[in-house]
Amino acid sequence: MLIRGGWLVDGTGAPLLRADVGISGDRIAAIGRFADAEAGQVVDATGRYVLPGLIDCHAHGDARALDPEVQLAALRQGVTTFVIGQDGISYAPTATPAGAAFAARYFAAVNGPHPEVDGPVGVAELLATYDRRTALNTAYLLPHGTIRCDAIGPTERPASEYELKSMRGQVERGLSEGAVGLSTGLEYVPGRYADAAELAYLCAPLGAAPYVTHMRGYGAAAATGVAEVVEIAERSGAAVHISHFHGPAETLTALVAGARARGVDLTFDAYPYTRASTILAMVVLPPQVPAADVERALPMIPDLDFEGVAWERLTISHAPGYEWAEGLSLPEAAEQEGTDPAAFCRTLLIGTRLEAGCVATRPDDGPPGEESLRALLRDPGHMGGSDGIYVGGHPHPRGYGSFARLLGRHVRDLGDLTWEQAAVHLASHPARRFGLPGRGLVRPGFAADLAVVDPVRVADTATYGDPLSLATGVDDVLVAGIPVLRGGTLTGATPGRPLHH
Repeated sequence: MLIRGGWLVDGTGAPLLRADVGISGDRIAAIGRFADAEAGQVVDATGRYVLPGLIDCHAHGDARALDPEVQLAALRQGVTTFVIGQDGISYAPTATPAGAAFAARYFAAVNGPHPEVDGPVGVAELLATYDRRTALNTAYLLPHGTIRCDAIGPTERPASEYELKSMRGQVERGLSEGAVGLSTGLEYVPGRYADAAELAYLCAPLGAAPYVTHMRGYGAAAATGVAEVVEIAERSGAAVHISHFHGPAETLTALVAGARARGVDLTFDAYPYTRASTILAMVVLPPQVPAADVERALPMIPDLDFEGVAWERLTISHAPGYEWAEGLSLPEAAEQEGTDPAAFCRTLLIGTRLEAGCVATRPDDGPPGEESLRALLRDPGHMGGSDGIYVGGHPHPRGYGSFARLLGRHVRDLGDLTWEQAAVHLASHPARRFGLPGRGLVRPGFAADLAVVDPVRVADTATYGDPLSLATGVDDVLVAGIPVLRGGTLTGATPGRPLHH
């Protein structure tokens, strides 16, 4: 195969180079000017840029990576790899039916149901479900919350010495079976029940693989979250990566600089939007409600007053049985039901068995948040992560637009990054951080995961009102040397592999 006439943005940070890319099998064979070369297939990249396949450092594609609609949404942005197993909750490893049930249910509004996992499953078994079954590569993080719940249940207490050793055994086994790191969700249950000592103990076997964390605090509480990240890094020796970093840029960049000054190997991902999305229960339920244990939590909900919840900030993204409410704010949905927001929220939580999801406006939504976001994108420790959720009828647009928005708005229009820097932030830096050899660069011998991008047309079209609209400007994408997107349309090829550290 030959990609002819394009400008190479190779992921090293070097200036753009006019060159052809020759591909043999699943590898890049040669780079140069091959005007007289013949190939079985030729992609005319005239006027377009050839980038290494982009790596989404934070995607909730644990089930939906197998869905062609989600593959199309990612490929239309140039994304060829999802890093999954985020926020401490996913399907593996589990050894008990209770642990498996928790993993499937608690994040049902985030990950969705996996079509081939129904019960306890190991990491190797889970990774096999992605092997050449999708157009996207996948890299898997071991989810601490799943491991903890499987070992000790959803209870709020410290782990015993035996339980700690059992959890560490799961971490070691999962790494040996191909996981690329360990993730935590410290604002979710049961992750929030763990202390720094437990997490450092579980991080000790990681070696070069990163500890990836949804911290215990963002925005105004970011100092608390980063302090714990630093403590875990110093006690375990692990490299650390902060998920969906957001908040005032001056505060966050100072915290990052302080951590690095102490010798902590710290990076982060951030998506180019100022609104969040998560499960409704995490936003509205007070800490005393055991959200990880549905049967105990549901009887407590009728008596809750939800003191301090800003209902106007919440838009319903996923509500099985209440699909009519998806896309409406909580006050709008309550008005249609003829009730108040708190009463409708109780109805929604009970009726969906805590499965409802939401999009949430942050306090800094608007110009201040936008300026802080732009400053974070420019930090050399930044990587691209969509935090894409592909469940529900009205999700956050970030899964359909983050990378196109980074390339179109923040690179081309605003100049927050150059094209050369963008390929580093969105491809080569993530490949290095997650230990994915032979990825992230356009270089002979590397995997032929390549995106051909029109620098003039690339743009996100998904909005909060129309979140499922596909990006434009990326029409041709290869994974392992095989065209998976041609003319903006899926080819039906599924060469994606689970990538090991």
